[in-house]
Amino acid sequence: MTAEGISYYSHALVLLGGAVIAAPLAKRIGLGTVLGYLAAGIVIGPIARLVGGGERILQFAELGVVLLLFLIGLELKPSRLWSMRREIFGLGLAQVVVSGLVLLGIVTATAWSSKAVSAAAIIGFGLALSSTAFALQILEERGERSTAYGQRAFSILLFQDLAIVPILALVPLLTPVHPETQATPLQDFAIALASIAFLIAAGRYLLNPLFQLIASTGAREAMIAAALLVVIGAAVLMQYVGLSMAMGSFLAGVLLAESSYRHELEADIEPFRGILLALFFMAVGLSLELDVIVENYILIIIAVPVLMVVKSIIIYSLCRLFGSPHNQAVRIAGLLPQAGEFGFVIFTTAAAAGIFHASVASILIAIVTVSMVLTPFASAIANRLQRADADDDMEENFEGAGSDVLMIGFSRFGQIVSQTLLAGGSEVTIIDHSAERIRSATKFGFKIYFGDGTRRDVLAAAGIANAKLVAVCTHGKTTTDKIVDLVQSEFPSARIFARAYDRAHTLSLREREVEYELRETLESSFIFSRKTLEALGLDQERVEAIIDETRKRDEERLRIQSVEGLQSGGHMLHTKPVTPEPLIKPKKDAERLDLEQPKQSAE
Repeated sequence: MTAEGISYYSHALVLLGGAVIAAPLAKRIGLGTVLGYLAAGIVIGPIARLVGGGERILQFAELGVVLLLFLIGLELKPSRLWSMRREIFGLGLAQVVVSGLVLLGIVTATAWSSKAVSAAAIIGFGLALSSTAFALQILEERGERSTAYGQRAFSILLFQDLAIVPILALVPLLTPVHPETQATPLQDFAIALASIAFLIAAGRYLLNPLFQLIASTGAREAMIAAALLVVIGAAVLMQYVGLSMAMGSFLAGVLLAESSYRHELEADIEPFRGILLALFFMAVGLSLELDVIVENYILIIIAVPVLMVVKSIIIYSLCRLFGSPHNQAVRIAGLLPQAGEFGFVIFTTAAAAGIFHASVASILIAIVTVSMVLTPFASAIANRLQRADADDDMEENFEGAGSDVLMIGFSRFGQIVSQTLLAGGSEVTIIDHSAERIRSATKFGFKIYFGDGTRRDVLAAAGIANAKLVAVCTHGKTTTDKIVDLVQSEFPSARIFARAYDRAHTLSLREREVEYELRETLESSFIFSRKTLEALGLDQERVEAIIDETRKRDEERLRIQSVEGLQSGGHMLHTKPVTPEPLIKPKKDAERLDLEQPKQSAE
């Protein structure tokens, strides 16, 4: 093996080691993995100089962003994307235009070059774009991509990917010398449009037959190779015609969102996405030019906060104008104030075209990088600016809902039940009204839909009509009763299994004739009792006899209370105490177990 080959492997080892150490450490101290990867890149590259060539690594690691956009596209059916058109082409367009013009004005007011206006246009609109990689990774880590603010932030980022085309088209128009053989912007637009049409046609008529053919061979590695071929092929095609690679991979994902191979593609791509995205963040740290920052530290110290504050104010104002509540607007403003990775491409291209000097490009790239590094801190500050009394802003989106079991409620009881159902191979649609609980569960791989189970439209959207069983696992008695009444009234054929809060609630549910109910503490109490009796020296046979007898007596009391309660028009638990036969130990153990006969209690 050549020395150069050994060098590549040693660099890979250093980068992998840095990721393994930095990510868990940053996560443990509450900074998030993004900042951990950035810090690892800065230490490995500019500080320790163990690995160089950050720009080349960054170009390769951009595949992480490409794969991330593909996976997001897989979850967005074309109909869902169409429903977001107002946010994409309304809010997204407004953000790019307003931010670009304001930043253009600021740069123009502070520049003295003869080419200040043309340079300011590129700089202003280049800095108006935010970092797709950083924003989406933060949303993923927090489990907030399904929130209303997460969807709106994604819409802005999606339009920014589209905006790269006209911004790059400005470069030849503003270049001092125009090559005669260069294509016109209109020709570039026509080529880009034709490429998108080709990609849509290929996705509609070629991709599904391709995956079907490969799947029939049973070659797992070929399926993985085909998935990577589709993603990278679409990305490269879009890049070749002047669009972003991320845009191409996103379109490929959307076209395959309704494919029967969607879940398999997602499982195949996910490992590559994770490691390459980590490499991307490390490469950003590697490419940070500390000498440029040191030489121009005053300019950068002023420019970065100004950039982030200006963009935050504009984004907050536009979000409020488009109907976002305060908390949602603050979160989006704190998520997208940085400049993005596409600024590297735009500023490098502009410098090569002679619009401004290469040293200016280096300063701009440093500003972009530092603003990206500060993104997690800006997001944390935004969280502190939220109003405590504001309601959660999780979006009711039931795309993909509908399973054999519809579970309502995902507190501690429902979490255990759902795990056993999933382990048994059952498909479960889970809805819950707590956005915080959903965000926490999403981090552990659960797919939960936000919704109020006491509303008929929510139950219908969640697929109750096709569910074989409805599991009501909510905690509050009033809420559970309201859901049971609604289901029995609107969906009378549904089988209902319900969680009962206590003995009185059990009687209430039995009056409603649910198919099955269970007090949340009943079985755990029996298990606890069994272990206690065993610890006191009783053998297993005697313990089981006692537990069985206790269970029978408890059920008999419930039956008496339920029947008598119906006759008297109320629960016997509250209107007339029941005095059952005293609970005694099995006869064969009577002589050995000297237990007091308990008095009748309400429970």
